[in-house]
Amino acid sequence: MNSVKSTTALLGVLLVMTPAGYGQSRNNNRGVQLTGQGGFVNNLTDKYKTHYVAPIDMSNSGRIDQLIRAGNMYLSLNDAIALALENNIGLQIQRYQFDITDYAYRGSLAGANGAFDPAFTVNQFNYNKTQSPVTNQVGAGTAPTTITDTFTRNFGLTQTFKTGANATFGFNTSRSTTNNTNTNFIPNLNGNLSLNITQPLLRGFGVGLNTISINVAKNNQRAADYGFRTQINTLVNQVVQAYWNLVSASLNVGVARQSLDLSQRLLDQNKKQVEIGTMAPIDIKQTEVQVANGEQTLIAAEAAVQTQEVTLKNLISRNGLGSAGLAAVRIIPTNRVEVPAVEPVQPVQDLLDAALKNRPELAQTRINLENTELNLKTTKNGLLPQLNLTGQVSNPAAGGVLNPAPNIVAGVNVPRNVNADRVGGFGNTLNQLFFQQTVNYQLGFTLNINLRNRSAQAAVAQAQLNQRTQELQLQQQMNQIRADVQTAQITIARARAQFAAAEKALAAQEAVVDAEQRKFQLGASTLFVVIQQQNTLATTRQNLVTAQVAYANAKLALDVATGNLMEKYNIVFDEARDGNVNRRPDPIQDVVNQPQAAR
Repeated sequence: MNSVKSTTALLGVLLVMTPAGYGQSRNNNRGVQLTGQGGFVNNLTDKYKTHYVAPIDMSNSGRIDQLIRAGNMYLSLNDAIALALENNIGLQIQRYQFDITDYAYRGSLAGANGAFDPAFTVNQFNYNKTQSPVTNQVGAGTAPTTITDTFTRNFGLTQTFKTGANATFGFNTSRSTTNNTNTNFIPNLNGNLSLNITQPLLRGFGVGLNTISINVAKNNQRAADYGFRTQINTLVNQVVQAYWNLVSASLNVGVARQSLDLSQRLLDQNKKQVEIGTMAPIDIKQTEVQVANGEQTLIAAEAAVQTQEVTLKNLISRNGLGSAGLAAVRIIPTNRVEVPAVEPVQPVQDLLDAALKNRPELAQTRINLENTELNLKTTKNGLLPQLNLTGQVSNPAAGGVLNPAPNIVAGVNVPRNVNADRVGGFGNTLNQLFFQQTVNYQLGFTLNINLRNRSAQAAVAQAQLNQRTQELQLQQQMNQIRADVQTAQITIARARAQFAAAEKALAAQEAVVDAEQRKFQLGASTLFVVIQQQNTLATTRQNLVTAQVAYANAKLALDVATGNLMEKYNIVFDEARDGNVNRRPDPIQDVVNQPQAAR
C-alpha cells in the first residue's frame, strides 16, 4: 500500500516536470524558442513574458548606393532583382509568415487550449467563518453558539496526453477550529491525495487523432516556404516586366529624338531653299508643324520613362519615393533585349513536367488538401459515441491536535477515545497521506450516445464536400498551368515573327525615306509625301521596340508558367529569405549605352 501511495505522489511530481508538448519532437531545425534565457529563474519567468519582435527597418540595402554615380543609377536586370529581394516591402511582409507558422507550430505542441502543457491550479484557498445557534447542549459543550473557523487549501495539477487521456493530481487540506468543547481535535486537520485519470476509448482516442493539429502546423510551415517562393516569383515577374518597360520607354525616347532630328534637318534644308527662293515660305509651315509634333512626342516619351522609373523604384526600395535622394535619381538600364537568331527548341512535354514540378502555388494547394484530409479524420471521429475509462486512486487523512478541554457529556467528564496515530499537527497529516494504508480505488466507464447524431453527420458531410472541392480546384490549377505553358510558347513564336517582320519593315522604310528625300531634292516628290514617310519611319521604329519588349515579356511568361524564375536568375532561397543577396553588383561600364533607337 505504501508503494501505491508513493507511486501516486510520484505521478503528481511527473505532471509538474512534464515539458510542454510531452512526447513531441521537431523533424527539422527551424523554429522559434519562446524560452531558454538560461538559469532556473529565467526559465521559470520567461514563460510569462511577451516574446520580443524587432521593429520594422525602413532603410534600404547598401547595394543602392553602390549603383549610383553622379545622380544616375546604372542598373542591370540582375541588380534590379537583387535590390527587390533585399528591399521590397511585399517580400518583407511575406517573410513574417515564417515566424508566424513557427510560432503556430510551437503553440500546437501544447495541444488544444494548451492541454498538453501541465497546469497548476488552486481550486480553493479560502477562509470560512460560521456561527450556529446551539440547540443541543450535549453535542456542543457549554457554548450557546458554535463558532467554526475553516481554512481550505486545494491544489491540483492537470495534464492531457497524446492518447487523449487526462490526468488530474489533487492535494487538498483543511484546518478548522471551533469553540465546541466536545470535539476531539482543535484544530481539526483533514487532507486528501488523489489521482484521477480519464481515457477516451472511442471519441477522442488515439495518438494520431490528438496530434493532427501538430501535423497541420508542420504542413503550414512547409506551405510558408512555398508561399515565399510564390511571392519571389511574383516579385521577379513584376521587376523584370518593369525593367523591360523602362528599357522600352528609353528606346522610345531614342526613337523620338531620331524622328525629331530628321524633322529638324528637313526644316533646316527647307529654310535654305526659302532663302534661295526655290521654295515658297508658306511651304515651310508643314515642316515646322512636323518639328513641333516631334517635340511633343519626345516630351511624352521622356515622361513615360519617368513613370516607369517610379514603378521600378517602388519595387526595389523599402521607402519608394519617400527618400529624397532616391526620388531624384535617374535610372539608366544597362541591359537590352536580345533576340537570338535561332530559338531554342523545348519539347512541350518537358516544359509541362517542369511546370507541374516547380510551380510553388501547386505545392501549396497539395499541402492545403493534405490538411483538409487530416482535419476530416477529426471530424469523422466526432461521429463516435463518448466512451471513457475512468480511474481514481486516493487516500484521506484526518486528525489534529488533541482538545485539552474537558469532554463534558451530560454533566460528566468523559475521557476522549481517539486513535493515537491521528493526534498531531500538519506533519502528521502529511504522514498519513503518504505513508499510512488508507488507499481508495475506483474504476469505471462512462458512456454518452447521441441518439440522432445529426450535427456530427452534417459536419462530416461538409468536410468531405470541402475535400472534393479542393481536389477539383487542384485539377483546375493543373489544367491552367498546362494552358499557361502552351500559351506562352505560342506567344513566343508570334513575338519572334513580329520582331522579324518589324526588322524587315524598318530596313525597307529607311530605304523609302532616303529615296523620297532624294526625290524631293530633285523636285520629283512633295514635302507632304516626305513628311508622311518620315512619320511612317518613326512608327516603324516604335514597332520594332514594341516587338523586342513583347518577345522579352513572352519569354518571361514562359519562365513564370514553368516556375523557372528562381533558377534562371540564380536566386538562392536562403539569401532571399534573409534579405541579403551575396552576389556583388554588376560592374558599371565607363561608357554606358544611353537610350537610343531600337536598331
